[in-house]
Amino acid sequence: MQLRILILVLLFSLQLNAQTLGGTTVFNFLKVPNTPQLSALGGINISQPSNDVGLAFNNPALLRAEMHSQLNAVFNSFYAGISSYHLSLGYHHPSLNTDFVWGLNYFNYGSTTETDASGNVLGKFRPIDWVMQVGAARSYLDKWRYGLTIKFISSNYGQYRSNGMAADVGLLYHDTTKLFSASLVAKNMGTQLKKYEGTDPGDLPFDLQVGFTKRLEKAPFGFSVTAHHLHQYDLSYNDTVFNNSSGFENGSTKKFTFDKLFRHFVFATTVYLGDKVEVTAGYNHLRRQELNIGRGGNGLNGFSLGAALILEKLQVRYARAHYQNNTAYNQFGLNMTLNKYFGLGKFGEKIGW
Repeated sequence: MQLRILILVLLFSLQLNAQTLGGTTVFNFLKVPNTPQLSALGGINISQPSNDVGLAFNNPALLRAEMHSQLNAVFNSFYAGISSYHLSLGYHHPSLNTDFVWGLNYFNYGSTTETDASGNVLGKFRPIDWVMQVGAARSYLDKWRYGLTIKFISSNYGQYRSNGMAADVGLLYHDTTKLFSASLVAKNMGTQLKKYEGTDPGDLPFDLQVGFTKRLEKAPFGFSVTAHHLHQYDLSYNDTVFNNSSGFENGSTKKFTFDKLFRHFVFATTVYLGDKVEVTAGYNHLRRQELNIGRGGNGLNGFSLGAALILEKLQVRYARAHYQNNTAYNQFGLNMTLNKYFGLGKFGEKIGW
């Protein structure tokens, strides 16, 4: 019954045509990948089997009992002095047979001068965004997992403040025998509770995603394909006024092009060098196209790389993702299984394929 209810919620999310995309939505920081493994996989991935509780922040169905007491701490160095931090913690409740995850994403944009409409300096303020969320997941039969996340979202830009509530629901099929997993997730279904002063209520960045991951049986490789924004076909942003004034070409007016199709897909691969080292690469076509300026080269925009050292009590993860031509941002993360350090419970063994 619980699984059927979750499927109905996922199907209902297909009808959320009021949700919008890109710059017309609020709380777009929700789309920034929270953990190095997710960044290395191209920024969007919902089907990668991994003993990384940070991925469960992105898809609650990826939670496992073996993530009990695992702490994920991430430090990001963005552009222009912007920094972000992430914490998540897994917990397994034996009597409820349910897995939980708590998480926090915090974005600090530094100190900014505050002025009035005439340019008079009024002082300084520190713009911040953050989201705190709690997720839960359970098993259904042998190969299915389903989960729900509830999140509280807050933005503070001086006198302009807003907050909201949202939910993610996820469904995962994981076959360890065939080394295959597939997942369906509806993200950011919610609303603003308080709008920015002087603005109309905005839509949250809703996203309906489906993903597949397959590891080769006789080779140390795994591959993932993730499709996002399934509820809207054309994701291209075509500002004709800006393009005409800047001498740039306008986007295609054809209903179907391969570029429009591939903007929905993120591709990734993971190389398993034994049990302790992983190397990951990803490609996000939408990111690459959106960051291209006119006919100028866009370097490695849309590409990402990552590496992980997986020890018994500790995981060290690193990712490098390109958002500007010839520059990239770096992301570092640590996963610590606390019960192996402090004896907090019997769970926490490594999982995976």
